[in-house]
Amino acid sequence: MSRTDEFSIQEIARAAGTTSRTLRHYDDIGLLPPSRIGANGYRYYDAASLMRLQRILLLRELGIGLSTIAEVLDGERDSTAALRTHLRWLERERERLARQIESVRSTIRKYERGEELMATEAFDGFDHTRYRDEVVAKWGRDAYDRGERWWRSLSADDRDEFQRTQREIAADFVDARARGLTPDGDEVQAITRRHYEWVQAGWQGTAPSAEAFTGLGQLYVDDPRFAANYPDSAEFVRDAMRVYADRNLR
Repeated sequence: MSRTDEFSIQEIARAAGTTSRTLRHYDDIGLLPPSRIGANGYRYYDAASLMRLQRILLLRELGIGLSTIAEVLDGERDSTAALRTHLRWLERERERLARQIESVRSTIRKYERGEELMATEAFDGFDHTRYRDEVVAKWGRDAYDRGERWWRSLSADDRDEFQRTQREIAADFVDARARGLTPDGDEVQAITRRHYEWVQAGWQGTAPSAEAFTGLGQLYVDDPRFAANYPDSAEFVRDAMRVYADRNLR
């Protein structure tokens, strides 16, 4: 029987929707040690362990590897602040998914009734064109049209992978800032290189110039729609992009 302020490995596995084997593996690699091991050899977990496991599972959903998760969690100075950051991201995802759900419902309803379907309704929540005006203003209509053709040429799996990569990079930036790293440090610059490569893929392999890359970074700060992708870290990302551009693109 476990204490009221802790859970057995079976209880926490069942509550988290995982397995005892997974939790034992997390213990073996030092990612989630139990708060204590009973005289019977059973593992028990307290409230702090629950918070750590919740953070692990959230980061796993972003596709982040266990070794990176361990580095992130060990470097965090404030677990609740990190969870609040992730909560804001989840709330934005919930809003986006709610719009997608309503869009699909509306499509079904209108199709069944023989009503006219508006494009703005059909693709609400799928809005990859929401930055069109900014792209056209900064880099020209041709740049936007090329990107639009490229996006529409992707399969659903390719689109999901492209967006997952962006979420992973954004999470790494946010966690790097939370760990007190500096924009010009090697680890942050490695993240920024991945971000540059991601942007380059979206530009169909065309290498963004130093001016274009730093301009994009400034847009992350100036436009709340961009800044929302980097909770409390937009200026940090902008500064990292500026350093990368100065070192590698000029």
